[in-house]
Amino acid sequence: MKPVKIGLCGLGTVGGGTFNVLRENAVEIAARAQAPLEISLVGARRDNPLCDLSTTRVTRDIFDVARDEDVDIVVELIGGTTVARELVETAIRNGKHIVTANKALIAEHGNEIFALAAEHGVAVRYEAAVAGGIPIIKALREGLAGNRIEWLAGIINGTGNFILSEMREHGREFSDVLAEAQALGYAEADPTFDVEGIDAAHKLVILASLAFGIPLQFESVYTEGITRLTPQDMDYAEELGYRVKHLGVAKQSDAGVELRVHPTLIPKERLLANVNGVKNAVLVEGSAVGPTLYYGAGAGAAPTASAVVADLVDLARDISAEQENRVPSLSVTDDALRDLPIVPMADVVTPWYLRIEAEDKPGVLSKVATILSDLGISIEAIIQKAPPPGATRVPVIVLTSHAAQGKVDEAVARMEALDSISSSISRIRVEELDG
Repeated sequence: MKPVKIGLCGLGTVGGGTFNVLRENAVEIAARAQAPLEISLVGARRDNPLCDLSTTRVTRDIFDVARDEDVDIVVELIGGTTVARELVETAIRNGKHIVTANKALIAEHGNEIFALAAEHGVAVRYEAAVAGGIPIIKALREGLAGNRIEWLAGIINGTGNFILSEMREHGREFSDVLAEAQALGYAEADPTFDVEGIDAAHKLVILASLAFGIPLQFESVYTEGITRLTPQDMDYAEELGYRVKHLGVAKQSDAGVELRVHPTLIPKERLLANVNGVKNAVLVEGSAVGPTLYYGAGAGAAPTASAVVADLVDLARDISAEQENRVPSLSVTDDALRDLPIVPMADVVTPWYLRIEAEDKPGVLSKVATILSDLGISIEAIIQKAPPPGATRVPVIVLTSHAAQGKVDEAVARMEALDSISSSISRIRVEELDG
């Protein structure tokens, strides 16, 4: 069998893991790919001490990999969106297939990259870009191909899930757990992408594009982080029968597609509510199959390398079969899908959790109830705690029925304008996740 030649760009955590998986499992991989997969050239600014490069060609210029005549598939694992995009586009113009784990690159520039790949008759694969070792891309593209995807919801950032799990289980403050996550290597020195939901938004837009057949629209994702959550929110949610998770949610309806990342209350008996630590999970509702849950390691060298190599095996089969038309796995040809609108967040309807700091005196709850009633928002449950000794304000927890965010925004603005209520009301959406 003629070997399929791999050009590997980047030798960091994921790149090093991919290099070692390809070497250590070469026999099994060759059998599954129907051809040997050989690392022909590695492009990296520095070596990885965990990788034996003694028999491998190495260049310090990654663009050498994109132009090398001996390379069939370029694996982009350098990260970022500037140099990585230039590298990928150069490789495509040189007739190379692409495998990448770069969710930001696909989310922000995927439409252009896929169009260029189609023009040059090569494929772009990106299983490792979402949820690490969980094969959620293949599930949406292949395993659920016979379904109309109704909605999906996922815990798709392990750092945020670790923080919320620790806050709930041990009553710790956000800042304290974040510092531990950084010490453990779960969070970067600048954790903005993780804790503000940007990383999850990159992943969600990729999942939604596959699920609903729409163009990648990262700029349309509503994104809200977890920095304002408190251990008290976790306790009150538990008392109401819920747990707080940071979710990416995509739903299709007659109005269009909802794309949103935010903290969410989930009934605590749901499987997704019991995904803890740094694990990821994605729940998908299909019209034929019903709900399916995909769970596992969302990051790390070996799990992500597993997804990279899975894409390489798929591409190797295509190459050995000598298919004439190798188009990207995601392309939008239906004008109706291309023009499907993104639902404005003001129109998105969910139940709501509101935490209100109010003065401990008669009539406050009546004013809150009147404001909600005037806007057509029903109250499902209320928790009011006795104030601590010497305190003049008391936390009031309100769980509402389904209400559009625009109405809730107006209600919160009116409540925050009351002298008897603190000017900052915490809000968390509720998702039942029962279809």
